[in-house]
Amino acid sequence: MIHDIMPGTEEQLNKEMTTAYVGIDPTADSLHIGHLVSIMLLKHLQMAGHKPIALVGGATGMIGDPSFKAAERKLLTVEEVQHNVNCIRQQLSKFLDFDNPTNGAEICNNYDWMKDYLFLDFIRDVGKHITVNYMMTKDSVKKRLETGLSFTEFSYQLLQAYDYLTLYRTKGCRLQMGGSDQWGNITTGTELIRRMDGGEAYALTCPLITKADGTKFGKTEGGNVWLDPVKTSPYKFYQFWLNCSDVDAARYIRIFTLLSREEIEECERQHAEAPERRVLQRALAKDITCRVHSQRDYDIAVSASELLFGKGTTEQLNSLDRATMLSVFEGVPQFTVSRSTIDQGVSLIDLAAETGMFASKGEIRRELKQNSISVNKAKVGEDCRLTSADVLSCGSILVQKGKKSYYLLNVE
Repeated sequence: MIHDIMPGTEEQLNKEMTTAYVGIDPTADSLHIGHLVSIMLLKHLQMAGHKPIALVGGATGMIGDPSFKAAERKLLTVEEVQHNVNCIRQQLSKFLDFDNPTNGAEICNNYDWMKDYLFLDFIRDVGKHITVNYMMTKDSVKKRLETGLSFTEFSYQLLQAYDYLTLYRTKGCRLQMGGSDQWGNITTGTELIRRMDGGEAYALTCPLITKADGTKFGKTEGGNVWLDPVKTSPYKFYQFWLNCSDVDAARYIRIFTLLSREEIEECERQHAEAPERRVLQRALAKDITCRVHSQRDYDIAVSASELLFGKGTTEQLNSLDRATMLSVFEGVPQFTVSRSTIDQGVSLIDLAAETGMFASKGEIRRELKQNSISVNKAKVGEDCRLTSADVLSCGSILVQKGKKSYYLLNVE
C-alpha cells in the first residue's frame, strides 16, 4: 500500500503515538471506492495505535485540486459543501472508531480555519515562505502548464500546505497520507512546517489503484462505484468486487480487507485448486460489502445473484426490496399491469399476449406445454392465472422463460 514514503516516517511511527491525516475532497455527497485506499490507510494506522484525522476539504473543495486533472472543476457553494461533509462523516464512521478515548478518530473541516482568513493576511503570512520556483517544480503543476492553469488552482498547493501546518499546530499532526498524485502537495506542507515553525513532519502516499488491464479502477459503465446505497445499490457494489479478474482480486483483497495474511493465503490456495468457484472474489466481496453496507445487505446481494443465475427460491425473491429487484433485473424487459387486473385474476396466456411479453398466445402456450415457464421461480402450467397472491413484496411478478430469459411485471 506504500508508493512513496519520506525518510524518517517509519522512525516517527515506531517512536510514539502519531497523529496522521488524509484529505478528502467533498465534491460529492458520497465517497466512492477510489477513496477507500486512503481510508484503509487510516484504518490500519488506528489499529496500530495511532490517531487518524479525516480532513474534509470544505474550503479547498470550493476551489478544486488541479492534480493531474485535465480541466478546472465546477466550484461548489458553501451549502453544497456542508451537505457533502455531513454525508461523508456518516460513511467514515463505518471504518474509523471515533469513540476511543486514547486514539479516537476525528473529522476536521478546513473551512473552519479558512473562512475568516483574509486574502491579504494569507499571502503575507504564508505566501512569502514558499517560492513560485518551488511550486513550479511539482508534477501536478507542470502537467497543466500547457493547457492552462488558473491562479485559483495554482494556489491550491499553498492552501493544502497551510492545512498541514494548522493540524501540526492544533492537533500535533506529524504525518499526512494520500494517493501518489498528492505527493507534491503533501511535501509542500512539510516544507511550510519546516520553514515557519522549524518543525518536522512526514509524508506517505499509496499507489493509485488501476485494473490489471490498465483501465481505471472503480469505474463501471454507469460511472463511479459509490459507497452510498442510493447511488450504487449494495447488489451492484457486491457484483463489482465479485466480477474482478483473478489478478485484481489477489491485489484488492490485500488492500481493501482486514483479512490476515494466513486467511488470504488460504483463499489463494483454494482459488488455485478451483478457480471457477471464485473463492478470492467471494471473500473480497463479502468483507468489503459487509463493512460498507451490512451483513443483511450482503446476504440479500448473494441471494439476488443466485436468482439471476438460475438458482434461488420464491422466498429469496420476496426478501428483495424494490431497489434491489430493479438493480438485479436491470435491462430485463418490464411491463406494467394494473392492480385491478391482478386483483381480479388474469390468465398468464392472455396477459403475455396483451403486454407484448410474448409475440402471441400460440408462443406462450408452446412454452407452457414444454414446462419452460416459471412465475416467481416456480414452474407453472397452461391454466396459470396471476392473482394478488403472486405479487412479490417489492410490487412485481417475475416471469421466466427457460434459464436466462426474464420478464418483470410491475403492478401499479
